[in-house]
Amino acid sequence: MKRWLRQHRYALLVAIRRLVTQPFSSLANILVIGLTLAVPIIAASVLVSAQPIAREIPVSPELTLFLNPSTSREDAAGLVQELRKTQPEAILSTRLITRDQALEALQDNPSWSEALAVLPGNPLPDAIVVTLRDTPQLAQHASELAQVWRALPQVDSVQLDSDWVRRLEAMLRFIRIGLGMLAIGVALVVLATVFNTVRMQALSQREEIGVARLVGATESFVRRPFLYLGALTGIVASVVAIGLAALALQPINTALARLASQYGASFALHLPDRLSLLMAIVVVAILAALSARWSVTRNTKF
Repeated sequence: MKRWLRQHRYALLVAIRRLVTQPFSSLANILVIGLTLAVPIIAASVLVSAQPIAREIPVSPELTLFLNPSTSREDAAGLVQELRKTQPEAILSTRLITRDQALEALQDNPSWSEALAVLPGNPLPDAIVVTLRDTPQLAQHASELAQVWRALPQVDSVQLDSDWVRRLEAMLRFIRIGLGMLAIGVALVVLATVFNTVRMQALSQREEIGVARLVGATESFVRRPFLYLGALTGIVASVVAIGLAALALQPINTALARLASQYGASFALHLPDRLSLLMAIVVVAILAALSARWSVTRNTKF
């Protein structure tokens, strides 16, 4: 056990020495990998920051029926029962929001409280929120129901609330697919960069490796420092990429804060959780080590 630990300690020290003795080459490789890795990290930040918003949005489409101001509370409740009876297979749930409840909800919002304070009365109508069941032709069915309900005498207007939700979900799916393809491209860049780095190292130490084999060095002893070299390059580049992504998110969040303030909201991008970042570092280190093994195996056969 002590011998095994001693061999790995020696290989690690040799890998660190090779990184330090060629600072320009090592720094260039680390920056190339780091800049490449920073792009999917920023994309992942957009994805993980937008997912909570998508979870809070109801997936099932909703139709909001705004009633005429002359409609009484009893007529509104009766309309709710009528909708349930006429479309039981299409309606998942209904909710009556009175004008007083809507006014209280707006008054709780600081952006609206001052504007509502100057109004002499409550300008809001009663509303019925209808949640539809998910069906194969949901969008078309929802549009047809909206047209039918607009013709009701108690209804002033109908708003379909699902279109932009589905656009957001489609955008998130597109980002996930793009992130997967981007991850494949980044993996290829990591493999190619580490492969070329180890190849140059192996060729420059060709004579040293030949002498080591003459005195009885095994293949694993020869390869081990190069594996550590690839893994260390991947780890350092991953840490650099996380730092670059964090720096890039600062001006992006500043611009997003200004934009969101115009709509009375707040939104900011944040890095993925620490466990995900740690797993990413481990995956990059493994890929770099595998690339180093492949390179040293191909370029030390002499």
